[in-house]
Amino acid sequence: MTAELNSLFLIDQMDDLSSEFSKLLSMMNYTRVATLEEVKQLSKEELDFLYMDDANSIGMLLAHMVAVEKAYQIETFHNRQITEEEIADLNPALELGEKAREQIHGNSINYYLKELADTRKQTIETFKTLPDEWLFHQTPFWFDQPANNYFKWFHVFEDELNHRGQIRIIKKMMVKQ
Repeated sequence: MTAELNSLFLIDQMDDLSSEFSKLLSMMNYTRVATLEEVKQLSKEELDFLYMDDANSIGMLLAHMVAVEKAYQIETFHNRQITEEEIADLNPALELGEKAREQIHGNSINYYLKELADTRKQTIETFKTLPDEWLFHQTPFWFDQPANNYFKWFHVFEDELNHRGQIRIIKKMMVKQ
């Protein structure tokens, strides 16, 4: 594993972060390390593999992880909805589908790793500037129900966990073909 094993499995205080942000980032870090372990050796062909015509590739899913994190940076750090222009900038990776299959391919693993790292670096740098109370700030969310920023950032890595499961299935399908 690429992270320090002596702290990867601890949800604990982290340098330069408050208590609650340390807990959140500990969970986000473990999720990311496990995702990177799944993909770090993949070739362009493996990243672009489609097991059926309307499937997502691993590369598409990695691009989606970046787009989701950027969307939540906008929504939570700026406390507003994402504009149509921002959605257009994040697509096709945000929504996936046919346009993503047409546009997201041919990239190396290093491309995706850099995008993931750069986006996470922005998240962490902003986390360092916010008080713990920010995590508990509530706004209307899905189905016009209240959600706090803590939940929204939980959802960012929960979405990654779900897609990592898809990546594992896609890798098994590649072996069978």
